[in-house]
Amino acid sequence: MPLRGHATARQVRLGTELRRLREAAGLKAREVAGVLNSTSAQMSQMELGFAGVSEERVRRLAAHYACMDEALIDALVTMATDRTRGWWEEYRNVLPPVFLDTAEAEHHATFLREVVIMLIPGLLQTADYARAVYTYMRPELPESEVASRVEHRLKRRVVIEGDDPTPYETVIHEFALRVHVSDRRASLTQLRHVLDQIDAGHATVRVIPVEYEGFAGAGASMMYLGGPVPRLDTGLRDSPTGAGFCDAEAQLEKLRTLFRQVKSASLDPAASRDLIHRVAKEL
Repeated sequence: MPLRGHATARQVRLGTELRRLREAAGLKAREVAGVLNSTSAQMSQMELGFAGVSEERVRRLAAHYACMDEALIDALVTMATDRTRGWWEEYRNVLPPVFLDTAEAEHHATFLREVVIMLIPGLLQTADYARAVYTYMRPELPESEVASRVEHRLKRRVVIEGDDPTPYETVIHEFALRVHVSDRRASLTQLRHVLDQIDAGHATVRVIPVEYEGFAGAGASMMYLGGPVPRLDTGLRDSPTGAGFCDAEAQLEKLRTLFRQVKSASLDPAASRDLIHRVAKEL
């Protein structure tokens, strides 16, 4: 099987999980290569996500590693054999790979939890709002890339609006409702869109009110994506240098803790909706 020129985040995760199983069994790559009639180099390529792996090989490796978690094995087989070419593929070589990886990860997630304190979350943004966010970036993006990013962001909505919507819960701050990233008209349209998404059952939105005392998490930003089994949960963190995925248990526990913290500071969904409606009426 030819090597991939670029491994997606999902392909890398499959390789990572196969490596973790091998390490848990206390085996070196060279000790396992013979089981697949392979080489240490080929094992490395597979565990890095650059070489594909068949269902038969996944199951043979799991048996050799004495892995008894059938749900995990089945999930890894699905990852190895899935040939889905989703809508995001049309943006390959147009947008940075993390945009495609994010859309693919959302597509396969069993639930989504997001914290975006200072802005309306991407899955709930209107075109005007998203455009304002992308045109504010430095260095400035060419118009063609701004247009592609906005289009991609709107298409991501299918994960919560489609025929089989993924449960989505997000926490934002009241500040995000009141800041005008564009003009008042766009802000009002944005808030009405959030209310529509809530009323349609597409999103559970919680808001941290400005009067809440002791909130020091203004810089918090993350998405937690549920996997087919808990071991395959994934985190996505934003930073000044870009977004990145994380999957180590210690990292995931930090994200779970972060979500619990900000959620505990927020209003319940009904009160949050009332606050959003009140802010919209003030515009």
